[in-house]
Amino acid sequence: MRLILLGPPGAGKGTQAQRLVQKHGIVQLSTGDMLRAAVAAETETGLIAKDIMAAGGLVPDSVVVKIIADRIEQPDAKNGFILDGFPRTVPQAEALDELLKHKRMKLDAVVELRVNEGALLARVEKRVAEMLERGEGVRNDDKPEVLSKRLETYRAQTEPLVHYYSEQRKLITIDGMMTIDEVSAEIERVLAAIATAGKPEQAAKTAKAKSTAKRSRKPTAAKKATAKPESVSKASSKAASKAGQKAKKVSRKAATSGKKATGKKVAKKSTRKAAKAVKKGTTTKAGKVAKTTAKTARRNLTGKSVRAVKSAKKVTKRSSKAAKRLTKRR
Repeated sequence: MRLILLGPPGAGKGTQAQRLVQKHGIVQLSTGDMLRAAVAAETETGLIAKDIMAAGGLVPDSVVVKIIADRIEQPDAKNGFILDGFPRTVPQAEALDELLKHKRMKLDAVVELRVNEGALLARVEKRVAEMLERGEGVRNDDKPEVLSKRLETYRAQTEPLVHYYSEQRKLITIDGMMTIDEVSAEIERVLAAIATAGKPEQAAKTAKAKSTAKRSRKPTAAKKATAKPESVSKASSKAASKAGQKAKKVSRKAATSGKKATGKKVAKKSTRKAAKAVKKGTTTKAGKVAKTTAKTARRNLTGKSVRAVKSAKKVTKRSSKAAKRLTKRR
């Protein structure tokens, strides 16, 4: 995670930076601290900066960028870093972009803590008054008049970075007037969203899992086709029952009218098959059984039961039509 914190003096950048460092195991890189560390270590870049500062000059951006380049290569910056105090100007931001591009790195986000300057000055004045009441010393930077000048400098030099990073779609603006905990929570929420968006494979897996879970709640067409009798619709079950009952009545009539024992047995057996088929909801099978019953009865009955046979034919046709309709519905 590589971040830049933007905001005027007193916006709470230092406090939020420390919280991010502790939570994510990244390092806070302050240009002032890095310069002092480079000078103390007497690195090549540090010695150049030392000579410039000794002469009372400002360390050029090229030197600061070189110090940052050396610092982010160190092992503790492997998980990421937060830049504090740099960049301060658009040219510095452009130089930083070139550095990161050269190292094949990129910024994850630029977090701007936006505050109301009037409320910020009032807050500082109150804090200074409380410190004086307790007999504590007040740093020069904490004085309201000094803060006013620093705010003017920020507006002139650093505020253009808001537009610069906004055009790159890296800017995230947070209300810095919220409580410290609320600001921290909002930053974490936004960073979590960025992390998810930056992992398309993970996002795709999550979306697929949600889609699969949603589909599993609804039976598919294949499952409906092979569903157990309990899952057959009420309308289909009712129609199948009626068709089966008609077939059963005709079979009984045919069995009663028949003179041969064989005809009776076949009719009864066919009736049982038809009844079972109806219970299972297999309407097509019920229609076939009804046809078989009618044919068997026809072969075994005498001329006196011609009317029963004709009746069986009619019911068989109705059963077949009902079976076809139910099959289409399914």
